[in-house]
Amino acid sequence: MKFRSLALAAAIASVGLSAAVFSPDVRAQAKEQFFPVLTGRTGPVAPNATPWANGYVDYFKLVNTKGGINGVKITFEECETAYATDRGVECYERLKGKGATLFQPLSTGITFALTEKAPVDKIPLITAGYGRSESQNGAVFSWNFPLLGTYWVGADVAIQHVAKQLGGVDKLKGKKIALVYHDSPYGKEPIPLLQERAKMHGFDLQLLPVAAPGVEQKATWLQVRRERPDFVLLWGWGVMTATSIKEAQATGYPREKMIGIWWAGAEPDVKDIGDGAKGYSALALQHGAEPNAKVTKDILAAVHGKGQGTGPKEEVGSVLYMRGVVSAMLAVEGVRKAQERYGKGKVMTGEQTRWGLENLNLDDKALADLGFAGVLRPVQTSCTDHMGSPWARIHTWDGKKWNFSSDWYQADQKVLRPLVMAASTRYAEEKKITPRTPEQCKQ
Repeated sequence: MKFRSLALAAAIASVGLSAAVFSPDVRAQAKEQFFPVLTGRTGPVAPNATPWANGYVDYFKLVNTKGGINGVKITFEECETAYATDRGVECYERLKGKGATLFQPLSTGITFALTEKAPVDKIPLITAGYGRSESQNGAVFSWNFPLLGTYWVGADVAIQHVAKQLGGVDKLKGKKIALVYHDSPYGKEPIPLLQERAKMHGFDLQLLPVAAPGVEQKATWLQVRRERPDFVLLWGWGVMTATSIKEAQATGYPREKMIGIWWAGAEPDVKDIGDGAKGYSALALQHGAEPNAKVTKDILAAVHGKGQGTGPKEEVGSVLYMRGVVSAMLAVEGVRKAQERYGKGKVMTGEQTRWGLENLNLDDKALADLGFAGVLRPVQTSCTDHMGSPWARIHTWDGKKWNFSSDWYQADQKVLRPLVMAASTRYAEEKKITPRTPEQCKQ
C-alpha cells in the first residue's frame, strides 16, 4: 500500500487523484483524519456536482494550511459515483473500512441506500440540503444529518414565497401550482409537504415527473402550456434544470413564475441561457454566490494562490462551489466538536464524530471566525434535531448573475414537525428501531 501526503494529493487532485488510503490504526498514529469524497464528476450531473466537489476538497486543503483540526491533518480520497446509486454503494463499501470519518453521498438515492448501512458501520451521513426529510428526527435516524435543511424545508419556503408573491396565504386558494420533478427519490421528496400545504390552503397541486436524466421534456412542458399553472416549482438537477428553463422559454411560460429548489439554482443551470433565463428564481441553501466572503478570499490566497486549487480559480465563490465549502466545514466542525469531548488533537472515530455533529453550536461569532459571516445563519443541532437550521431565502438570475431577491424565510415547524414525526415513526416501526431516549442521547 502506498502512502502519500495531502500535499501530493493537492498537486494531483486536478486530474482526479486523491490522498492515498491508510488503515485506521496507521491514521491514528499519524494523526490523520480521513474523509471519503463521493463525487459526480461524470454523467448527467457533472456540470453541477464538479464545482461542489472542488469546493469540498479545497476547504480541506485550506484547513490543512492552518495546521489541520487542532493539529490533526486531513486526508481524503475521491470515488466517482456519476450519481448512480449502485456506484455510490460500491464507493461506500470500498472506503468505509479505511478509517472513514463520515460520508456525504451528494445523492438522495445513495442516501436511501446507505441509511441502513450507516448504523451498522457507525459512520455518520451528512446530507446537507438533501436526503430523507424525516431524518431530521435524530432519535430514529441516529446517523443521518440533513444539516441546514431538507426538501420539506425547501418546499415549505417555496410555498411561503408563492403566497407572498400573490399577496397572502389566503390567495393560494384555487391557484394551480405544478411540480416539475426529477423522477427519482430526490424529485419525489417534496411531494408529501406540498400535498399537505395544498390540503391546508386549497390550491391545486399538479405533479409532472421527468424521466432521468431529464433531457427530454417536451411532453411535460406542452402539458404545462395546456394546464397554465400559476407557478411552477422545479426539482431539477444537472442537465435537467437547463433543459426545463429552455423548454419554458420555448413554450412561452414566464420564468418569473418558476422557482427551483437549491440544487436547481446555480451558475451551470443558467449561464448558457443568459437573458433567456432572466427572472428565474431558486431557493438558496442559505448561501448564494459568495465572492466576497472571507473564506472565499482565504481559499484564493492560501490554496489557489499556492497553485494547489482543485478546479478553475474562476469558479471559487460560485454557488455550488460554496455549497461544497459549506459541506466540508460542517464535517470539519463535527470533528472539532467531538475533540472537545474525546481529546483535542486526536483522530476521531465515526461514532465520536456523530456526537460532535449532534452538538454543533455554530453561532454568529463562530461562523465569523471560520470566514462564513453573512454566508450562513447559526446552526445548532441536538440528539433529536439533526437539521439544526430551518432557514432559506430566494435568489434570482438577472441574465448575468444571481442576486438575493427575498428576506429570510423560516420553514413552519407546525407543518413540518407532524410530517417528520409521522414518517420517522413509520420508518422506526418498519425497521424495528427503538427511538433513542433523552438519557441515551447524553451518553
